[in-house]
Amino acid sequence: MSLQMITVSNNMALIQPGFSLMNFDGQVFFFGQKGWPKRSCPTGVFHFDVKHNHLKLKPAVFSKDSCYLPPLRYPATCIFRSSLESEKHQYIIHGGKTPNNELSDKIYVMSVVGKNNKKVTFRCTEKDLVGDVPEARYGHSIDVVYSRGKSMGVLFGGRSYIPSAQRTTEKWNSVADCLPHVFLVDFEFGCSTSYILPELQDGLSFHVSIARNDTIYILGGHSLANNIRPANLYRIKVDLPLGSPAVSCEVLPGGISVSSAILTQTNNDEFVIVGGYQLENQKRMVCNIVSFEDNKIEIREMETPDWTPDIKHSKIWFGSNMGNGTVFLGIPGDNKQATSEGFYFYMLKCAEDDVNEDQKTLTNSQTSTEDPGDSTPFEDSEEFCFSAEACSFDGDDEFDTYNEDDEEDESETGYWITCCPTCDVDINTWVPFYSTELNKPAMIYCSHGDGHWVHAQCMDLEERTLIHLSEGSNKYYCNEHVKIARALQTPKRVLPLKKPPLKSLHKKGSGKILTPAKKSFLRRLFD
Repeated sequence: MSLQMITVSNNMALIQPGFSLMNFDGQVFFFGQKGWPKRSCPTGVFHFDVKHNHLKLKPAVFSKDSCYLPPLRYPATCIFRSSLESEKHQYIIHGGKTPNNELSDKIYVMSVVGKNNKKVTFRCTEKDLVGDVPEARYGHSIDVVYSRGKSMGVLFGGRSYIPSAQRTTEKWNSVADCLPHVFLVDFEFGCSTSYILPELQDGLSFHVSIARNDTIYILGGHSLANNIRPANLYRIKVDLPLGSPAVSCEVLPGGISVSSAILTQTNNDEFVIVGGYQLENQKRMVCNIVSFEDNKIEIREMETPDWTPDIKHSKIWFGSNMGNGTVFLGIPGDNKQATSEGFYFYMLKCAEDDVNEDQKTLTNSQTSTEDPGDSTPFEDSEEFCFSAEACSFDGDDEFDTYNEDDEEDESETGYWITCCPTCDVDINTWVPFYSTELNKPAMIYCSHGDGHWVHAQCMDLEERTLIHLSEGSNKYYCNEHVKIARALQTPKRVLPLKKPPLKSLHKKGSGKILTPAKKSFLRRLFD
């Protein structure tokens, strides 16, 4: 095992406890930033590019037919293949916390639809469930089992908010263990069925789960009701005949007491458990090898890496599985230092470099996420806020803070409409075009007829023109209607006749003086 410190060049504030990593053919992607993402990366998914111990986060690209994927922390994720022999895989994402501190009950499927040397294009789809739909939760697991040529998702554990009838102002964000039910989810038809197994007495959260063919192994976890981390080891077997599925559970000896650990796979029959907690405010510094032979599971301690003093003395740590037998770890910076970083990051390689790549990437296990609430006095609901000094995608911008106005009905305001035949603004790839743009592309109101909104970018407006038209009640006509507007312009103004001055009423050289009566008569005549 080798431990190496990683430097982060940009967007370090994005990486907070509760994130997930997804590995697509050796390329790692970050998901689950803290706070709502900018419109330039509306889903909060980034390419996790590590080269020479240097990390860069680059916003990912999504296809136009993708659904919106909110940034979710502490979700359950797993790899899904149509069959065990299939090389192409997708990621299943369920549950998790939103930046509003709400819990999600949705299932998303992430897949790659385009790939070249410069970028990877994703498609995200949402799966609707019917039947026994699992309640919104976080800190749980979801895995995929394969039996008799069929596949099924298995969901277990986690935490959820206490029922609304029991929530008070003081306990609004209080959470409780979910019931120890096992859910089978058919990803093809969207059917979900709940099973009650007598062996499962507690709703465990932040446990470790490993999927092997038709079997799920559940290790450790934290019971919030009893505040214990039991040394449990469960084997849940799922049989998928033509009729109803059969689900059974068996309690095995040799479990370990751990919560919030990170699981990575080093080869076909071997996994490594890293990190986690064994007691309140006490990290678990021991690493374990989980090996399989036939239907037997063996868990044994392994030689620990050379942990740095910073890691040893930190109260919390968090991270995620990068795939290929590698784990990404984070610890808090030294708050005593005025220029301290928010977090320090490390990369732990558990697999030998000469291990076959196909073996290292093959995994159906759930990537455990870190819960600082399991080991520190912080509440699970406590939010880390972006600071005004946080780095942005463009280098000098400030991060956008969440604003309820962003959630208005955009079908009314038309921000994501096709504003004209040549409109090229894409919700998934849009980046700020004007310095005045914060959360949405700049738009201007065309005054023709009943009026309609058009993108300032599509109208090829200069920024100073955009600012001028946005002030007051100036009328503007888009490229389609500007000719009509010109035809409606009023005729040119006709200058009025000039009134001759009174002195011109005197006859030159006459020397005669007009009487007041004559002056009044002439004035009325010319007026």
